[in-house]
Amino acid sequence: MPPSRITSTEAPTGGWRTIRKVAPYLWPEGQTWVKQRVVFAMLFLLASKLVSVGTPFLYKAAVDVLSGEAAVDPAWMLGLGAAGLTVAYGLARVMTNGFQQLRDAIFARVGQRALRALALETFTHMHNLSMRYHITRKTGGLSRIIERGVKGVEFLLRFMLLSIGPLILELLMIAVVLYFVFDVWYLAVVAGTIAVYVWFTFKVTEWRVRIRKEMNDQDTDANQKAIDSLLNFETVKYFGAERREAERYDVAMAGYETAALKTSYTLAFLNFGQALLITCGLVAVMVMAAVGVGNGALTVGDFVMVNAYMIQITLPLNFLGTVYREIRQSLVDMGEMFDLLEQPAEVQDKPSAPDISVNGGALEFDDILFGYDAARPILKGVSLSVPAGRNVAIVGPSGSGKSTIGRLMFRFYDVNEGALRIDGQDVRDVTQESLHQSIGVVPQDTVLFNDSIYYNIAYGRPDATRAEVEAAARAARIHDFVLGLPDGYATQVGERGLKLSGGEKQRVGIARTLLKNPPILLLDEATSALDTETERDIQESLKAMGQGRTVITIAHRLSTVADADEIVVLEKGVITERGTHETLLEEGGRYASMWARQAAEAEEEKAA
Repeated sequence: MPPSRITSTEAPTGGWRTIRKVAPYLWPEGQTWVKQRVVFAMLFLLASKLVSVGTPFLYKAAVDVLSGEAAVDPAWMLGLGAAGLTVAYGLARVMTNGFQQLRDAIFARVGQRALRALALETFTHMHNLSMRYHITRKTGGLSRIIERGVKGVEFLLRFMLLSIGPLILELLMIAVVLYFVFDVWYLAVVAGTIAVYVWFTFKVTEWRVRIRKEMNDQDTDANQKAIDSLLNFETVKYFGAERREAERYDVAMAGYETAALKTSYTLAFLNFGQALLITCGLVAVMVMAAVGVGNGALTVGDFVMVNAYMIQITLPLNFLGTVYREIRQSLVDMGEMFDLLEQPAEVQDKPSAPDISVNGGALEFDDILFGYDAARPILKGVSLSVPAGRNVAIVGPSGSGKSTIGRLMFRFYDVNEGALRIDGQDVRDVTQESLHQSIGVVPQDTVLFNDSIYYNIAYGRPDATRAEVEAAARAARIHDFVLGLPDGYATQVGERGLKLSGGEKQRVGIARTLLKNPPILLLDEATSALDTETERDIQESLKAMGQGRTVITIAHRLSTVADADEIVVLEKGVITERGTHETLLEEGGRYASMWARQAAEAEEEKAA
């Protein structure tokens, strides 16, 4: 099942779940340096807010001195004149900003560490998920979910800790000042204004979050279509479908455009509503202060100080909608990513599973039943013994289950019933990593990384020396070809190896598997996509590669397996014939008819 997307009704619960999952990255066990940085960041945050809230007092004092209303300087003024108070005011503002920057600088490493740790965890988990999961996912959409989720971690930690928290602290401090320095009515007006402002902001932002989620869905869809189209570049060209693909992409982008416009319109509404509410509150407080100055209850400095506090409140509140929306969106994005992390791996190692010990590489398929879907079985009681060092070919029509046997060998899936053993060890009882190291695969279409030829061959064994890499290339008969290239082994192969021909890619794949040096070899339609001449050359390389190894060859073209030690005919998930090439031809059964048909087709091609 693909991970479910978080809807607006699920967001609060999902949001708290996400916060609980992120919290350990902020206060990790056994990493004192992270905790120390969080503590120091909080101390500088507190210092910044204390100085910030005290700064308007200096402003008030300077105004009172200049207006002549300060009959006696308060003790805390230290006898400073108007000029001295102005300088002190400037220093206080610098200190406020300085403490904020120190706070951000100290916390930056905490946020980046969390981002890196979660990105690594997600990347590792994606590789541990089963093939069944990956073949049902769309790579472009998946990469977008991971990208947004990982970025959301750092944002959530930084803004929740360094924006929402400080805003609440500053509002509480200012509330205390208003209550004790002025009177409760100032506090009531300011608190009422903030309450209505926050309610309006949150309501409109929740509406905007739903629109933003729609925009993200359209963005994911457009990105998936773009990546899918570019990965199938050749197919698009074959069918002259450039315009069709562009129109398909444009339809997805049109949906994104519509949602993005809604986002812009609602942002304008939010900004105007916020400005209206905060201005009403500001005007109300200023009118009260003006009346107080008029009747002598307040000084001009008090009037200025009230104005300064209202402006001080206004600035962070202006960002409240944006910060809240981004935090909500981060929770949604991260919720999707945590859904991925909670996807269980279908195939898992047993607790304390040992590494496999391969002595000769004998394979045993013991009455195997398997189906990708329970209602549609693929293999129906397959039993087959392959002695160590033997070459056994599995042939049959498409859909008979040939490639499924290869996937079960590599344990991409577990059998439903029966057992698959290597040297007597059930593959479900050993670690997947050791099993994968013991089997080398040459598939029908070797897919290469978008890197150099050297990197792709060395991928078989990263610790191999250059001499060993070149020896593997010689054995695969590609060394001379590589040396003839302008950049030699540093030649870039392009996306999925598209800069190389089919035969060249297969030889790189063979060299890579040779370098891995596995005791068991799986050739899964390794030459079926090649022309006859190239196939003949590759077959010689594969034959040499199989010396001393147990080889399972899955093939459609029978001429490539005629010299196998044993040939197994698989039809509709059941073994119907088995024996050597000569024996099966003498029996005149299914294999013989397949051989005759393919031989006739080859003669027709030759004649043509």
